[in-house]
Amino acid sequence: MTTNDDQLLIKAIQNGDTKAYAQIVNRYKDLVYTLALRMLKHREEAEEVAQDTFVKVFRSLNKFKGDSKFSTWIYRVTYNTCLDRIKKNKKHINDVAIDEFTINKLETIDNALDNLIKEEKHTLIKKCIHMLPEDSSALITLFYFEELTLEEISKIINLEANTVKVKLFRARKKLAVILEQYLEPQNSMNYGK
Repeated sequence: MTTNDDQLLIKAIQNGDTKAYAQIVNRYKDLVYTLALRMLKHREEAEEVAQDTFVKVFRSLNKFKGDSKFSTWIYRVTYNTCLDRIKKNKKHINDVAIDEFTINKLETIDNALDNLIKEEKHTLIKKCIHMLPEDSSALITLFYFEELTLEEISKIINLEANTVKVKLFRARKKLAVILEQYLEPQNSMNYGK
């Protein structure tokens, strides 16, 4: 009971016409996706099942006998592919407790946001350190990024530890001024100044 148009396309596909296959996919993609989405209730899963369905349709086209509409046959293939996916998913449903999954997912998102904020702060600080005079920039880098002690820095730059401490204090003050100038436009935007 297949429409004549579908029969012509099926024969063309069997003869190697890829454009005919593209027409079949285009004609039935919404039908397949909608059914998959309703059964699986997850967009990515439905998209995968729709792709799997069209691969199965292509491979099994010779099994279509024409006793029903072609759309009915595609529906059946889609339905069975969805059932296979549901069975596969049920095998793994107890692998991770729902609460644990949610907590892990939230922690992952929180960690990603924290890392992003840290990265942005780190980038901003490096940018501002780059604006400092070379000696101040070196001191801040050695003390905060390389985590050297005042004594270690004093040996590197050949100055007394107390002098290094004073220079480091001044370098931090300069850095604070640069950071403040850099952040001021953002603060006024955020706080309505």
